[in-house]
Amino acid sequence: QVQLVESGGGLVQAGGSLRLSCTASGLIFENYAMGWFRQAPGKEREFVATLSGSGMTVKYADSVSGRFIVSRENAENTVYLQMNDLKPEDTAVYSCAARPSLMPNDRPSEYTYWGQGTQVTVSS
Repeated sequence: QVQLVESGGGLVQAGGSLRLSCTASGLIFENYAMGWFRQAPGKEREFVATLSGSGMTVKYADSVSGRFIVSRENAENTVYLQMNDLKPEDTAVYSCAARPSLMPNDRPSEYTYWGQGTQVTVSS
């Protein structure tokens, strides 16, 4: 049984930082590209970042490029999202997802497994 568990969300002031973690179990982690997505109230799910199985290829949404950094530690079955210079518009539930491919992708439909999500709230 595959499980993805996120942690690290919380309340932070604008300009602050948070680091999200997502730990996977039940799969061969390095064989999966990983993605981070977010969903704000009343809005559709939005792509944030993705990286390949090796972690060598990454892609970011324009809205977070230069502020967020995605990385993974395959020995720990964990993917991270370092979020810097946070803005109120970053407020959302952040979810990690696993894609059964080595290649990253920014479409939610390409991902098979999803975590429950962690709330990030940025106050102005």
